[in-house]
Amino acid sequence: MHEMAIAENLLEIVLDESARHGIRRVDRIVVQVGALAAVVPEALTFCFQAVSQDTLAAGARLDIETVPVVVRCPLCGELFEVEDRFDACPDCGPVVSGMHMVSGREMTVLSIEGQGDEEGAHGHDGD
Repeated sequence: MHEMAIAENLLEIVLDESARHGIRRVDRIVVQVGALAAVVPEALTFCFQAVSQDTLAAGARLDIETVPVVVRCPLCGELFEVEDRFDACPDCGPVVSGMHMVSGREMTVLSIEGQGDEEGAHGHDGD
């Protein structure tokens, strides 16, 4: 289960960014995960809850957004979503090779929300 390693890396990012921005308690984390990253959202949430126990991120809500696989056609430059590797360009039709993947494998921390040193919520939008 590689979700445990991902959860550990995610916690490290959350703790580092929280320290940089004066967040004392994390309430919510929003991440984007590419459809081809082979991450099971429920497993990642479970693993994050386990690794974040006894940290400032304990009990934080983890919101996971799935990023679709988007490719660029090498013939016309059209960007389009694909379900599998045999999907055709909507303009050119089937393309034998050269499709360039634009998105679908990434994992990005979009935001971290929580309580800081002062009254009220503080947050950080991902860089």
